[in-house]
Amino acid sequence: MTETMTKSEYLMDLENEFGAHNYHPIPVVIERGEGVYVWDVDGKKYFDFLAAYSAVNQGHCHPRIIKALVTQAQKLTLTSRAFYNNILGEYEKYITTFFGYDKVLPMNTGVEGGETAIKLARRWGYDVKGIPENKAKIVFANGNFWGRTLAAISSSNDPSSYKGFGPYMTGYELVDYNDLTALENAIKDPSTAAFMVEPIQGEAGVIVPTEGYLKGVRALCTKYNVLFIADEVQTGLARTGKMLACDHEGVKPDILVLGKALSGGVMPVSAVLASNEIILTIKPGEHGSTYGGNPLACAVAMEALQVLKDEKLAENAEALGIIFRAEMNKLKADTDVVTEVRGKGLFNAIVIKEKNGKTAWDVCLQFAAAGLLAKPTHGDIIRFAPPLVITKEQLMECVNIIRKVILEY
Repeated sequence: MTETMTKSEYLMDLENEFGAHNYHPIPVVIERGEGVYVWDVDGKKYFDFLAAYSAVNQGHCHPRIIKALVTQAQKLTLTSRAFYNNILGEYEKYITTFFGYDKVLPMNTGVEGGETAIKLARRWGYDVKGIPENKAKIVFANGNFWGRTLAAISSSNDPSSYKGFGPYMTGYELVDYNDLTALENAIKDPSTAAFMVEPIQGEAGVIVPTEGYLKGVRALCTKYNVLFIADEVQTGLARTGKMLACDHEGVKPDILVLGKALSGGVMPVSAVLASNEIILTIKPGEHGSTYGGNPLACAVAMEALQVLKDEKLAENAEALGIIFRAEMNKLKADTDVVTEVRGKGLFNAIVIKEKNGKTAWDVCLQFAAAGLLAKPTHGDIIRFAPPLVITKEQLMECVNIIRKVILEY
């Protein structure tokens, strides 16, 4: 570290020199977080308006979740599934009761949850539906994003995800999102095992489908004996104003995939929930994970879920989301820079028009300078997803920052 470098510059240089260049972060080095706030290594305070891509719905370092983490970490962290442990069964009962499913298959990351759901759907397709061996088809929506594994990018129509990583997994078909006719034409094929979809597309830029789309998906999947897999890794756990985004239309998926905020952002925890008919098709030795269902994760996940319920974070997201979108639409009316506002609950986005050579990236840099952290996606979209513990007063302070930066853009 030279005398002319700030601590932030030094740490960013370290990452650049010794780490893979697979991310393009906003140039802020965060050292500490609490609730809706984070502080950088130089002591500057920011509002976090990304919440680790909705992993920190309960706020940074929620004291109840941290207490559960520390208490369990002092007793037992990992046994592997070679043995029983005293926490896993309690967690399995808790989460299946919480969401109304027979069984849960615990994993670690969201993408592992997605892979697990697809494996379950294929096995169910062979053992229950009677699809000929190696012929099972999984249908996805264009614009989907559920991770970076080879299986996940094989389902993508975004070249930045898949280009240069082939050959790709077979047995996938893509249809347009929010298009029930296209979906029906695809799943009529008797070899279709499942349709996997985000109730609101996150990485695509918070794309909210037409009301009735999810009910239509449920009806079509039932009609053609196809499993409805809901990828609620980012939209679930109170983010959109309901505990699950599917709850907005009162539909229950056959397979539910959860992650991110399932741990309140303190460690990787994911879960796949389904009926006995689906989950029990996989037998001992056919799928697993050394860390999946570890005691530490189980203790943390139970507390993280209980915090969502006790603190009524879905209700807070619903109420404040209405206010936030109203304010963003006022901003849209006052400037031609914002061309679209969309979202549900506290899962929102604005579309930014390039002006004077400046883009959504430049806007996010100005947000950071003004004390608010957000990140663009797909070049012209800025996603806003603060921790759900945010208050109305804090939200309005953030609205003022956003408004000031955009109007000066």
